[in-house]
Amino acid sequence: MEEIDVAVAGGTLRVLSWPADGPVVIAAHGITANALSWAAVARACAGKVHLVAPDLRGRAFSAGLPGPYGMDTHADDLIAVASHFGVGKAPLVGHSMGAFVVAATAARHPDRTGPVLMVDGGIGLGVPADVDVDVALEAVIGPAMRRLAMTFGSAAEYLAYFRQNPALGRYWGPDLEAYLLRDFTGSGSSCRIEAIRGDAADMLRHPRPAPFPLLWAPRGLMDEETGLYRAEQLTGVDAELVPDVNHYTILLGSGAEHVAGRLLTLI
Repeated sequence: MEEIDVAVAGGTLRVLSWPADGPVVIAAHGITANALSWAAVARACAGKVHLVAPDLRGRAFSAGLPGPYGMDTHADDLIAVASHFGVGKAPLVGHSMGAFVVAATAARHPDRTGPVLMVDGGIGLGVPADVDVDVALEAVIGPAMRRLAMTFGSAAEYLAYFRQNPALGRYWGPDLEAYLLRDFTGSGSSCRIEAIRGDAADMLRHPRPAPFPLLWAPRGLMDEETGLYRAEQLTGVDAELVPDVNHYTILLGSGAEHVAGRLLTLI
């Protein structure tokens, strides 16, 4: 794995690269996540894909990048990454908010976008356009949102907080721990609250057309039995249920092999 800085509007975007002989695929993470969320998928691709994942603007090692935030800005950043790696039409995969990002990239830059795969995101969640963004965030990602305002005395204390979440603690492993520590600043999360709010307002109120394959999780952000989507919401969508995973483990746990396998069929 390599750490690379890519020039984008306003500064540099930090990118993780897992070099391989296969084609470059660009991966976008979730709203409070970071590039290491893709480590297990990169490993599961077994050298058949050169996976490239940025820390999206406002998160982790890209936290210092300024706004404006929103899906179109992320889309432009992904195309800058594609250009850095010399890719004309980039295959894209996105998880959670990242799925909305890759859908926006395909809509904004159709001539630069190859096949697209969405993972537990990208399909509108039915949030009314006039809803307060903080109310919507609390409803969709409440625990993750509250964590952004918290401070922690050490990395161990930060990890202990996440172990209490049944969607994470019962599936703990090295990939998950490394992913969480990438976000830790020494006192709390690297995520900029203005980036989270700006992205959420755009993502929830103005989802882009998403006529792309979707892998979805039956369980949610607290390992509850109802995930972000239900089967009846996905009528007419090329949607495949990944069994026995939640919103996180579809990417960071047992679902990684499934995501990698479906990705390889698209490119």
